[in-house]
Amino acid sequence: MVPIEDWFGQYAVEGCIVNAYFLYKNRQIRERFEAGLDLHDYIGLDGLVMTDSGAFQGFTRPLLLKNKTIVAFQDGIGADVVSPLDIVTPPGDSRSVADRKLHKTLQRVREAKALVKQGVLAGVQQGGRFPDLRRRGVEELMAIGVEYLAIGSLVPFFTRNHNLRFVGAVLRDARAAAGPDIPIHVYGAGDPLELPFMVALGADVFDSSSYAHFAKGGWYMTPFGAIREPGPLLAGEYVCECHVCAGASGPQEVFADAGKLAAHNLWTITDTIRRVREALAAGSLDRLIGEILDRHAAWRPQSDLKASWESLHG
Repeated sequence: MVPIEDWFGQYAVEGCIVNAYFLYKNRQIRERFEAGLDLHDYIGLDGLVMTDSGAFQGFTRPLLLKNKTIVAFQDGIGADVVSPLDIVTPPGDSRSVADRKLHKTLQRVREAKALVKQGVLAGVQQGGRFPDLRRRGVEELMAIGVEYLAIGSLVPFFTRNHNLRFVGAVLRDARAAAGPDIPIHVYGAGDPLELPFMVALGADVFDSSSYAHFAKGGWYMTPFGAIREPGPLLAGEYVCECHVCAGASGPQEVFADAGKLAAHNLWTITDTIRRVREALAAGSLDRLIGEILDRHAAWRPQSDLKASWESLHG
């Protein structure tokens, strides 16, 4: 098991996202920043550091925090990319609720745009399950002048049996409206299975604590979908080359230890990004996706992944 403070080097991490809400709410930590501590020094990473505003925490609890306060805090501590306090819009929200949340999110992005002086502001798209609201959100963000686009509340649509139809429509619309040069970040995307498809659909950047959440639930990540039993590994259908699996006596040892599962999962995510980058450089992303589709379909015949992907290319 690799200590968390060594994971940046162990996994060749080039950037990360940090929850600024928890930093701000901790008085002792906040006072250290007010005394001049830089965010990069605090976390020990000489790379790109993005901060999250606490918007997701606001989905489940009162934050007692103003957008302008947390935005100014993020910019002041040295975040490279700053997030506004957007309003999370889950798939179940009605049109009127989604419209209201989109309007409020856009208001907060406009407010934040005037406050961010050192970093880059992430313009967050909301809109729930309504494509026209999503489309309007991106168009208004471009009018505001954001240089970094973050897609909010999208991952839950993929987790519904790995269906890419809505995800694909949203990402394609966003890329068309944003143009080829603006980075598109999908908040919360961290399942290795989804990343190659999202890249093919126009996304560039991802963040997630999925490696830990999956491990807590007993899930072992693979490029072809997460599994809860070591059967495919014991059958030789997948061989993991990570340091955790290589150092274990067998798959059962990794499955039995949540810490080892988390370390393995993080390696799988970063290795997937490496493989996607190599495929992009070689012009072979379609081939990589085809291999994933075939293996995933063999493991999960009831999954919507292959049919939904084919529907996007019909």
